[in-house]
Amino acid sequence: MLVLGIDPGTANTGYGVVRGGGAAFPALVECGVIRTRARDPLPARLLEIHDGIVELIERHRPDALSVEDVFYARNVRTTVVLGHARGVILLAAAQHGLVVNEYAPAEIKKAVVGTGGATKEQVQFMLTRLLRLKSVPQPSDAADGVAAALACLMGARVPRIDDGARVREPSRFVPPPSTTRR
Repeated sequence: MLVLGIDPGTANTGYGVVRGGGAAFPALVECGVIRTRARDPLPARLLEIHDGIVELIERHRPDALSVEDVFYARNVRTTVVLGHARGVILLAAAQHGLVVNEYAPAEIKKAVVGTGGATKEQVQFMLTRLLRLKSVPQPSDAADGVAAALACLMGARVPRIDDGARVREPSRFVPPPSTTRR
């Protein structure tokens, strides 16, 4: 199984593509960061993030996308802007019929390290061990994307996804049946 892990952000969106499943050890395929310019307006930055995610999906054809869930920052504006970034990432996944797994930061840490209170350094150390790397993926946003992908592969909170679970067509909204009595 191939998983695209995403650490959303409007300045730096980290990503990691990890192959794993079965008896094989997980392997890092690619990681990096989609960077946007701070001086650009938010809609332009969101378009750049969306286009970057679409390019990754089309190049790697992952089986699933794993994205870090919104954390609640003290600054409400930061949380809302992060939500916009997550929105365009989820849109790109839906447009390509991908299974999406969302994990809280503590769930990712628990899957990779064994405790939800792990430090960034502990997560990075475990990434090098689990993926048999010589050094930590850089920059740290990329390492966070790799950790999100690993959390999915390691079955955090959800069962492993097989190829049959992949959504082939984007879902369409179907209104619920009327609850009024006749």
